[in-house]
Amino acid sequence: MKLVMENWRKHLTELDDFDLSTFKLKETLNPKIWTNDEINPEVAQKLMEITNDFWDGLDLKHVDIVDIIITGSIANYNWTEMSDIDLHILVNFADVDENTDLVGAFFRNVRANWNKTHNIMIKGHEVEVYVQDASEPHVSTGVYSLSRNEWEIRPTYEDVTIDETQVARKADCLMDLVDRVENEYNRGDYPEAYEEAIRIRDKIRNFRKCGLETGGEFSPENLAFKVLRRNGYLGKLTQMRHDAYDHMMSLNGGCHPEPGIRVKIG
Repeated sequence: MKLVMENWRKHLTELDDFDLSTFKLKETLNPKIWTNDEINPEVAQKLMEITNDFWDGLDLKHVDIVDIIITGSIANYNWTEMSDIDLHILVNFADVDENTDLVGAFFRNVRANWNKTHNIMIKGHEVEVYVQDASEPHVSTGVYSLSRNEWEIRPTYEDVTIDETQVARKADCLMDLVDRVENEYNRGDYPEAYEEAIRIRDKIRNFRKCGLETGGEFSPENLAFKVLRRNGYLGKLTQMRHDAYDHMMSLNGGCHPEPGIRVKIG
């Protein structure tokens, strides 16, 4: 009970310190990226270069890129100074292999490794590369095609009301799940921590997906996900999964005495 109360107080402090007003709409698109709702040509050129370098490194010359898009808050009115530039490369997974689940797992690993080893900033915003199956519906109210240099879905300014209580409640529940993984890790139960970290990762991913499909980008589920991404909890979960695995596979000593020490928070 004491540990539960300590976690609860810690969550309250972290959520109180988090400014949910940053999720509210701006009057214009990010002027560093867009001019009169059109993308800055210098930004577009650099993003195309990043895409080409990323794709060339995969040795998948027989697979055509269907489209290259920018999406997420950077392509909408809810951008902040902390928004990433979400760069999605659309391909037909079936063109890579008939086992599209395996292809998806391959691209997720490649994407995670690439984003972990690179810290590319454009106009103060970090570039995050994704590979998406072209047949997968993309839930967003702002989608810009770099390939065609035009909006696929042009964002519109609509006043929204954010249920801050719901966001905080859902974020707290997710943070508690991550803390439980940390407790298992600290006890030295690395197999359980590893398996639980995978389960919680998938749960959070589905949690966000459901929120986007039912309530859009301002759903409490999606905003709670963003809280965890900004306050470092998602990074901590990923690092604990990696470190727990390393401990499981090591002999005569572990890799890191404390979880998450290499996590970059931002």
